[in-house]
Amino acid sequence: MIIRIFMAMETYDILIIGAGPIGLACGLAAQKAGLNYLIIEKGCLTNSLYNYPLYMTFFSTSEKLEIGGVPFVSISAKPIRPEALEYYRRVAFSNHLNTHLFEAVETIKQTNGSYTVTTTNTSYTTKHVIIATGFYDIPNMLNIPGEHLPKVNHYYKDPHFYAMQKVLVIGANNSSVDAALETYRKGADVTMIIREEGIGKRVKYWVKPDIENRISEGSIKAYTHSTVQSIREHEVDILTPDGIITVENDFVLALTGYQPNFSFLEKAGIKLSEDGKKHPSYNPDTMETNMPGIYLAGVVCGGMDTHVWFIENSRDHADKIIAHIKATRY
Repeated sequence: MIIRIFMAMETYDILIIGAGPIGLACGLAAQKAGLNYLIIEKGCLTNSLYNYPLYMTFFSTSEKLEIGGVPFVSISAKPIRPEALEYYRRVAFSNHLNTHLFEAVETIKQTNGSYTVTTTNTSYTTKHVIIATGFYDIPNMLNIPGEHLPKVNHYYKDPHFYAMQKVLVIGANNSSVDAALETYRKGADVTMIIREEGIGKRVKYWVKPDIENRISEGSIKAYTHSTVQSIREHEVDILTPDGIITVENDFVLALTGYQPNFSFLEKAGIKLSEDGKKHPSYNPDTMETNMPGIYLAGVVCGGMDTHVWFIENSRDHADKIIAHIKATRY
């Protein structure tokens, strides 16, 4: 005889999806308000930051990356990735934030005025869900032949790996520029493929002159108004204003940007705009979506416009959400 044991689902006032800086900020605000909450993260703590380039420098100064009123002290005005990881880890530890790591949320279902949140481990019930999942997990694909070869990577971590190699960097914004400069300085033969006229306008102001000078002097080759057409084991075809050219190549860094998990939002019932930007529906005063009790926080609010929201200008989402939950809680 098979005996089945059914465990009662854990119940929370708030379930927060994502343990990045904004998800942690929501946890701190919920804790301060005396609400019963749980933060669930499919990867490690601050998973997106962990996967950033090893020594990435933030655009914001340290005080603008602070959450929950906890001071962020860094060696320079603009902290680097290891300092940010240390800061957010200490915030989570010192405040004993209730967090489940390496547990992915699969579905959010509305039932009888509450939500059932099912994960890879179990299910939970909650009155309120905060989605703070960021955007870094899903790269914008090129959709060209050879994109899935092992030599192609949509993420860049450490320049040493590319020493003495022919590296093609696709893109002209911060991640692409950082990768091009760092791999060049570790001895790579770097070529940049830029769709527009030149380096992106949002590139960090202290880096932009560096990359433009390296291109101007010929240390880094750059093809503007160009796109990659196909990738093969030892070469790449590039469509330039003068026609298709073929260059020798060992590795491709396709740093063409990233996007939120739109299918996850839609499965939860959240409406997206139909203009190609896929802006999710939410009230900017409360951050509540068209689904009562489901809120958005952080970068995920911007849809395809992933440059609109970042840590500095979305920290207050946590306070807005918790204030609205307290005001409507029975």
